Amino acid sequence: MTTMASSDVAAVAGDTRRDDLGAARRFPLWLYVPAAVAVAVLVLPLVALLVRLDWTQVPAAVASPAALQALTLSLVTAAIATAVCVVLGVPLAMVIARSSRGIAAVLRTLTTLPLVLPPLVGGIALLALLGRSGLLGETLGVLGVRIPFTTTAVVIAQTFVALPFLVITVEGSLRTAGTRYETVAAGLGARRFTVFRRITLPLVAPGVLAGTVLCFARALGEFGATALFAGNSAGTTRTMPLAIYTAFNGAGVSEDIAIALSLMLILVAIAVLVLMRSWREDAPR
Repeated sequence: MTTMASSDVAAVAGDTRRDDLGAARRFPLWLYVPAAVAVAVLVLPLVALLVRLDWTQVPAAVASPAALQALTLSLVTAAIATAVCVVLGVPLAMVIARSSRGIAAVLRTLTTLPLVLPPLVGGIALLALLGRSGLLGETLGVLGVRIPFTTTAVVIAQTFVALPFLVITVEGSLRTAGTRYETVAAGLGARRFTVFRRITLPLVAPGVLAGTVLCFARALGEFGATALFAGNSAGTTRTMPLAIYTAFNGAGVSEDIAIALSLMLILVAIAVLVLMRSWREDAPR
C-alpha cells in the first residue's frame, strides 16, 4: 500500500478548500441584497438601542434599587426554573429519544407546544390550572396554598416556557449518540441506572450543557406568561422584562434604567451565543 506524502495531503486539502470556496461563489450575486436587508433588520434595532443609551448613566441606572431588585429576582427565579427544567427535562428527553416512533411523536409535540403558543396564552393556561378557580387552584386554595401572583408563579411560568429548549436539545444529543454503547454496557451486566449514569449522561453532557444555557436565557427573558400568571409586583414578581415594560409605561423606574436593563439582556444573549459556539466547536465530529 502506497503512503501518501505530506505534500500530497496538503495539496489535496488546498484543492478541497478551493472547491468549497468556488461552490460558495456559485449562487446568484443578487442574493446579497436580501441577505444584507435581513442583517439590517436584525442588527439595526440593537444598534439604535446602543446609540440611544446614555453610557454615562449606565452604572447609576444598573445600581439603582429598582434595577438591582429586578435583576436579582430575574437571576434567582431563572436559576431555580433552570434547575427544575434539568431535573424534569433530562428524563423526559430520555423517554422521547428511546420510545417508539408513535409515542415519541406525541411527546415531542406536547413538549414543543409552548414554543409555538403565544406567551400570553401560556399565562392564561397556567391561570386556568392554578388560579383561584382553576382546575387545581380550588383544591390548593382549600389547603391554604396560593400560587398566582407570587414569586413561585414566576418560576412556574419560566419553567413552562423554557423546558422545551432543554428537552429538544438533549433529545437531539441522545439520538445522535445512539444506543450502541448502552447496549454493550448492558450486555456486560451493568444495571440500568449504572448505564444511565456512567454511559448515557457523559455522552450527552455537551447537549445537557447547551440546553441548560438556552433554558436559562429563555427563563431570564420570559415576559408574557409571567405578566399574566404572576403579575407585576415590585420585589415579588417584577423581573427584568417586566421592569423594562413598566418603565416605558411611565411607572416604577426611569427610561434610562429600562434601556440599561435591555443592555443586560443583550449581554446575556451574547454570552449564550458564545457558549453555544464553544460547545459546537468542542463537540466531536
